[in-house]
Amino acid sequence: MGEEIRAEMVANVWKVTVTEGQAVADGDTVAILESMKMEIPVVCSTDGTVSALHVAEGEAVQEGDLIATIV
Repeated sequence: MGEEIRAEMVANVWKVTVTEGQAVADGDTVAILESMKMEIPVVCSTDGTVSALHVAEGEAVQEGDLIATIV
């Protein structure tokens, strides 16, 4: 079963650090959010492959928005 990585706060997507199809490990950074001039890494909590990215750099996300799916 896959993991859905969701935003934990309202922020801007400063950088996406993975691509679809890329293998990731537990603790790898998937994206970096920016809020109030702070950079917040978004990490995965499982090993797998990025099956889908749901955000792009520069987009705004709300709390709970889907960032990536890992399978």
